[in-house]
Amino acid sequence: MIGGMRVLGLIPARGGSKGVRGKNIREVGGKPLIAWTIAAAGASKYIDRLVLSSDDPQIIDVAGAHGCDAPFVRPAELATDQADAMSIVRHAIASLPERYELVVLLQPTSPLRATADIDGAIELCMRADASSCVSICEPDKSPYWMVTLADGGMIAPLIAGERLSGRRQDNPAVYALNGAVYVGRSERIAAGETFVGAKTVGYVMPKDRSFDIDTELDLKIVDNLLRAHRTSSC
Repeated sequence: MIGGMRVLGLIPARGGSKGVRGKNIREVGGKPLIAWTIAAAGASKYIDRLVLSSDDPQIIDVAGAHGCDAPFVRPAELATDQADAMSIVRHAIASLPERYELVVLLQPTSPLRATADIDGAIELCMRADASSCVSICEPDKSPYWMVTLADGGMIAPLIAGERLSGRRQDNPAVYALNGAVYVGRSERIAAGETFVGAKTVGYVMPKDRSFDIDTELDLKIVDNLLRAHRTSSC
């Protein structure tokens, strides 16, 4: 709870992933991928209840073994590749008998996100009196360095009218959503709003905690990072 508002933590994890098969329960850094998000959310000082939204019995069992409740099973129509993420959040909000003023969406594909990032995003949302807060980080490549190809293979700046500079410090600071933390007002989301709108603030995270697993290569990189961190902490 924060400022008298109850906070729901929601982990979405469907079965049938095609990019990385079974990724939500694949072993990463010595434990199932989803367990890293459960541990980070479980240590939050603001999240009152943490629940899983899944259609897969195996994911539900693994999440339960690591301390995450699954009070409902996600319906099949919300477990397809085409399912809208916000519909999944609205289904979760509507499926719980108790009410929460804030909902925090935590994708299991961001296992390097820390508890401090979750709590920091919640605090920023409240402090800014924003409708929502999303985590962001600096991209690997600035859009101010990007080009398009015109007829004849001639390059042109992606951002029209901007002069390309080889020095990072000469270009404006830009950020990209990293997919790690989404905080929103439950009532607004239930009414049709999304996590990104006119009154959304950005919580800046460092790149080394912003990995989003989407491929087998991502999985291997994060696995090595987590194992190296555990070894150095021993």
